[in-house]
Amino acid sequence: MTAATSHASRYPLVLLGLFAGVFIALGVAPADREDWLLENLLVVTALAWLLWDHRRQRLSNVACTLLFVFGLFHEVGAHYQYSDVPYDAWFATLSGGQSLDALLGFERNQYDRLVHFLYGLLVTPAAAEVIASRVKPRGFWLFLLPVTFMMSHAVIYELVEWLAASVLGGELGEAYLGTQGDAWDAQKDMALATLGSLIVQPVWMVWRRRGLGG
Repeated sequence: MTAATSHASRYPLVLLGLFAGVFIALGVAPADREDWLLENLLVVTALAWLLWDHRRQRLSNVACTLLFVFGLFHEVGAHYQYSDVPYDAWFATLSGGQSLDALLGFERNQYDRLVHFLYGLLVTPAAAEVIASRVKPRGFWLFLLPVTFMMSHAVIYELVEWLAASVLGGELGEAYLGTQGDAWDAQKDMALATLGSLIVQPVWMVWRRRGLGG
C-alpha cells in the first residue's frame, strides 16, 4: 500500500472521528434532550450501516466529505431544535445588526428548509455511488435512479415524522415535526430535497466521468 493510498483509506475514519467529536459536543446540553434523541436516531442508524457496508464498498473521499458537512448542519439543528436555530442572531452579530430574515423576506425560521435542501445536495453523491455499485445503471438511469432514490427517502422521512408526531403528541411531537404552522411544510421539504438532488446529480456525473471523485 502506497502512502497516498494509506492516507486515502484513513480519510473517512478521520471524518468519522471529527463528526463523533461534534456529535458529543452538541449532545452535551441540547435544547431538548428527547427531541435530540429523536433527531439522531436515524443518524446513528445510518452511521451503523455505513460502517457495516464500508468493507463491501468504500465511498469516495468527496462523497464522504459531503456526508460529513451534511451531518454538521443536522447536528446544529438537533442541538437547538430545528425551528429555533438562531442563525438570524448569528448573522446580525456578523453584519452589525442586519436581520437575514428581514433581508430575504422570511416570515419563519428557515433552517429546516436549508437542511432539507442540503440533504438532496450533499447526500445524493453517496447515494449515486451506492446505487452504481449495486445495479450498474446506464444512460439516463445514471441520472434518474439517484434522484428518485433521494425523493423516496424524502417521502419516507416525512412519513416517519408524521407517525412519530402522532404517537408522541404534545410539545415533543410538535417540535419534532417542526411545521411552524405551515400546512404545506412536508411538501416544501420534499421539494427542496428534490431540488438539491437535481442540482448536484448532473455535476456529480460529470465529476465522476472525469475521474475526479477521489
